[in-house]
Amino acid sequence: MLRMRIDIGYLADVLERLLAIPSPSGYTDNVVRACCAELERLGIPFEITRRGAIRAVVRGEHRRPARALVAHLDTLGAQVRALKENGRLALVSIGTWSARFAEGARCTIFAERGAYRGSILPLLASGHAYGDAVDSQPAGWDHVELRVDAYARNEKDLAALGIAIGDIVAIDPQPEFLENGFIVSRHLDDKAGVAALLAALKAVMESQEALPVDTFFVFTISEEVGVGAAAVLTGDIASMVTVDNGTSAPGQNSREFGATIAMADMSGPFDYHLTQKLIRLCRDEDIRYQQDIFRFYRSDSASAIVAGHDVRTALITFGLDASHGYERIHMHALRSVAELVTAYVRSPVEIERDAIDVGPLEGFTSQPTEEAEQKLKPTSETGDNGVR
Repeated sequence: MLRMRIDIGYLADVLERLLAIPSPSGYTDNVVRACCAELERLGIPFEITRRGAIRAVVRGEHRRPARALVAHLDTLGAQVRALKENGRLALVSIGTWSARFAEGARCTIFAERGAYRGSILPLLASGHAYGDAVDSQPAGWDHVELRVDAYARNEKDLAALGIAIGDIVAIDPQPEFLENGFIVSRHLDDKAGVAALLAALKAVMESQEALPVDTFFVFTISEEVGVGAAAVLTGDIASMVTVDNGTSAPGQNSREFGATIAMADMSGPFDYHLTQKLIRLCRDEDIRYQQDIFRFYRSDSASAIVAGHDVRTALITFGLDASHGYERIHMHALRSVAELVTAYVRSPVEIERDAIDVGPLEGFTSQPTEEAEQKLKPTSETGDNGVR
């Protein structure tokens, strides 16, 4: 099975368009509409839930055991916590991210009467006014405030603008697509994953190759607040592969090149058989990859399991530096992830018993327990038994 060609020009274009649409959790209608429009252009039928999670499907030769590929459209953001007497806004984060990365961010406040622009600043924002105290003040959401770019001297002026507690604040992504393949932006988690899935879908549709089973492409809208794929899977789906960011940092094995296959996250190990299949596909298709474990991370896979879905789960990631901050990825990783997705959806079903929800022991899987055979090879520096 030859690797499908991924249109990286299309991938970059879709990513850039998605990044331009503000979509913090709770304010995702517009990005849902944009994703649905892209699915229509690709000729893929879809349906959406009440709140906007998208379930697209490419019909296969068999209905069961269906597969799902999942990525999330929502991003981090903030909400107005209080209108302050100095005419500025106190904030609370949407999702888990550090106020260190909020300092200096340009943003949009979505109020009842319309949108306002603004900046998130530390409480002591001027070196000319506060001197060295600017560098010694604490970091945290209680130590930043939003300066609205409108006439607002006090709490009364803010209320007159129509700004209220609970208004959504979207953080500007400020993307840069560099000629050397690096992409730097906020919110690459997980709009880069969505773009990779759409690029994989484009390759599958253009090939006109029949898939072995029904394959769902799912786009969720509340992963950053822990809900994710809790209520969008169908009963036919037996395996679910999430596409999200991998943590490139000291002590981690994720890379900004190749696909990173997660073996576990903070919710526990991923499905043994599904994960091993993804590793074999990388080897067979000559897709660069590495494996990693994420200690402070959960994804759509975890939300599906916690919600009670009896599905096998796995996680494919693109290595991402400075996650939930000013993030950086490389197009090589996105292409590798898209290639692995196309390899997976075209691969034959290996666990046929997964077509039934509950059944007898017959056909159930097993895992290796025998001791591995050890072969010692003689070298010029050792004897025949390999021992010095």
